[in-house]
Amino acid sequence: MRESNADHPASVPLHPSAEEPHRAGPSPDPVGGSSGLRRALLMRLRHDGPSSPEELATALGVSRTGVLQQLHALETAGLVSRQAVRHGVGRPRHVYDVTDAAQDLFPTNYDGLASGLLAAIRAIGGEELVDGVFDERRRITRDRIRQRMADRLAPEARLVDRARELAVIQDEQGYLAEAVIGADGVIRLIERNCAIHRVAADNGAACQAELDLFREILGPDVERETHIAAGDRCCTYRIGGATD
Repeated sequence: MRESNADHPASVPLHPSAEEPHRAGPSPDPVGGSSGLRRALLMRLRHDGPSSPEELATALGVSRTGVLQQLHALETAGLVSRQAVRHGVGRPRHVYDVTDAAQDLFPTNYDGLASGLLAAIRAIGGEELVDGVFDERRRITRDRIRQRMADRLAPEARLVDRARELAVIQDEQGYLAEAVIGADGVIRLIERNCAIHRVAADNGAACQAELDLFREILGPDVERETHIAAGDRCCTYRIGGATD
């Protein structure tokens, strides 16, 4: 059974999503429950820097007890750190701050960066240089995948086993991939998400590089049957003929 985001601090997104629908009527927590409070705490710490529970409670309009509870959960998850700070006589007070591990939870613009870099490469060297960049990326990725397969599979591993291992690798990269054997006995690698969709939409070389990569890993008989960039729901690759 999958755990909900509210039960797992490290998986809490920083922006509301369809998984957290608005509920009519008053809420006992003005920032939207425990997951909402965790988001708000992380954003406040990122904005203000090291802060005490009292300062955070005042800024967010919630109880100190509630803030402490969520700070402890975030600390356990490695997303915030605690430090004792002395201020005159008496017991030191504790302040909290976000850790490097929390960085991935904040907004990013990697798609914009990648698209901007490719536009700059195109401006410098034209489409030929863009194609060369994707070719080199394909070679680097190919060598990494071949090494992983050599470590995990026997030299005489069946085509279906190599396809499944490739699907695992692609799934780890965000492609929601799996390898299946259809009713027709044909092996297919299915990617239900394009992890570089914006880049691929603007650069046909990205999709061609993936097809070439799969052919280098699994053999020349790999053919693309469906294509997300062409409007299909998934990218489907037919791998060889029917299995025995």
